[in-house]
Amino acid sequence: MFSNNQIFAAPLAGVTDRPFRRMVRLFSPDAPLVTEMISCHSLVGAHKNCLRNFDNYAIEGNVGAQIFGADVNLMADAARILQDAGAKWIDINMGCPVPKVATRAGAGAHLMRDHRLAGQIMNAVVHAVQIPVSIKTRLGWDDEHRDWRDLINVAADCGVKFAALHGRTRAQLYLGHAELPDVSDCPIPIIANGDIKTAGDLVLPEKLGFSGAMIGRALMGRPWLISQMHGGNAPDNIGEIVLQHLEYALEYYGEKTAVPMFRKHAAWYSAGMKNSSDFRIKVNQIESADALKVAIRDFWSII
Repeated sequence: MFSNNQIFAAPLAGVTDRPFRRMVRLFSPDAPLVTEMISCHSLVGAHKNCLRNFDNYAIEGNVGAQIFGADVNLMADAARILQDAGAKWIDINMGCPVPKVATRAGAGAHLMRDHRLAGQIMNAVVHAVQIPVSIKTRLGWDDEHRDWRDLINVAADCGVKFAALHGRTRAQLYLGHAELPDVSDCPIPIIANGDIKTAGDLVLPEKLGFSGAMIGRALMGRPWLISQMHGGNAPDNIGEIVLQHLEYALEYYGEKTAVPMFRKHAAWYSAGMKNSSDFRIKVNQIESADALKVAIRDFWSII
């Protein structure tokens, strides 16, 4: 069984922000967490409308900061900024499949199609910082180009310390079942990613030579999941956890941004529960923090 520091919280755009990472930390103090992806352009430009550009990772424990982009020099500069901000390692996104990243920006999964540029970026980032560098990628662009192993070899030659491998191609997006290959002969440690939801899902990756596992969408509404995989229990009253998460979001974003942003979290926390659809409809009409707290207390019967 993988140990606590071998089960990662994956980077999830719009999910694994500072408030969510704080929630995971409540249950898993030592687990390695990865930030949602950060644009090298936004970070180096210090764009003030993006709060994650100014996070202080030094107070967050074992957190890796993920960057994306296609400009070699900006990616190196961004890595330095994140190192100075206290990130424990730098992760390069080479797997994001969404068009605005993978096609229009020439970043994310696009780097699986351009190993030369990928190598230049990895080499620049590795030499820009003194902390470890990792990559997160997929099996390939599509079924005809499942060349993940070639990219892993390039990464190893550049000094990348480990990689996370999502068991789908870019063409699959998040559809179908993730397929994990045998990685026992890879030159660097590989972390398994894709459809890992329970402790039982960790058995196959270990047999295939993976050095750890990375949990993504299964964490949404269940920030205690990593702890559960090591025998921990889910909280007795999830509503108290939801309220704590909301407080963190309000502290970080302010009410105007936090309330509409938090609606999706409320939906994930309530998924599968009785009357959850009515709760989601109600929450989606709420615009104040006080009203949202009342709705949460009512739904989870918190006095």
